[in-house]
Amino acid sequence: MPPVKPSTVLGRQLGDELRKFREAAGVSMAQAAEVLDCTKGKISRIENGHVPVRTPDLIALMRAYRVEEPESRERLEALARRANRRRREGWWHPYASALSDTYVDQIEMEAICDSIRTYQVQLVPGLLQTEEYGRAVTVASRAWHTSEEIDRFVQVRIARQERLTGENPIEYWAVLAEGVLHQQVGGRKVMGAQLEHLVAMAQYPNITIQVLPFSRGAHSGMFGPYLLLSFPQMASLDLVLTETPTGNIWMEREAEVACYRALFDDARMAALPPTESRALIQRVAKEYRP
Repeated sequence: MPPVKPSTVLGRQLGDELRKFREAAGVSMAQAAEVLDCTKGKISRIENGHVPVRTPDLIALMRAYRVEEPESRERLEALARRANRRRREGWWHPYASALSDTYVDQIEMEAICDSIRTYQVQLVPGLLQTEEYGRAVTVASRAWHTSEEIDRFVQVRIARQERLTGENPIEYWAVLAEGVLHQQVGGRKVMGAQLEHLVAMAQYPNITIQVLPFSRGAHSGMFGPYLLLSFPQMASLDLVLTETPTGNIWMEREAEVACYRALFDDARMAALPPTESRALIQRVAKEYRP
């Protein structure tokens, strides 16, 4: 088996933090390169997340950048450990053949974030899907061709849901366009069970589900689905994942993340309150019953 690459998303986060500390300390790339006895190109690749940072190099850079606060040092060291940890250490490694690099990055981010906010236009988000609904979505995507590939992908999706109900669950807030409730994924029986599952999941104290009704008309978030992941005590490292038919895209620039925070705030303010949303989901679920 070929070597498994470290997470590029975590590497970019670490590199961005190191760049900020370097610039705050007034250290040029050339000076940083002298610290590690390497080229400016390597410093650039470190800051872009293209190469891992060895522990001795990280310590040397923190010393050169005058990173002295214990919290900052611990944060950088934790990021380096996570970025360099090979993916085979994760529970998802046995399923690697069915997963894209971007999807593995998403699972890794879910494992360390403390909250997820998502807006969905047409599909129930993966962390809230039933197995039957998830299977119907997987088959329809045409990304997997054999029953074995489909089974493995669905198993991963179900395993991911442990982040909502297991130990130290994340805070999860989903705003669903009303069309999500009416798109009959998998048929009436599957759809009815999925909506009842949403009602059940909404009872968890860490899960908020809102429905944005058709009657709200045009709104700022109607142009596509996204996930906003936040990290404990590291707001500057928040990430946005946008979903497209040809692959998912990470956005991590502060201006981009701030834009999606505002979009989500608009969506949740326009949506029905959680209690009214659950009532609407229950009414629609009854329509699918025989």
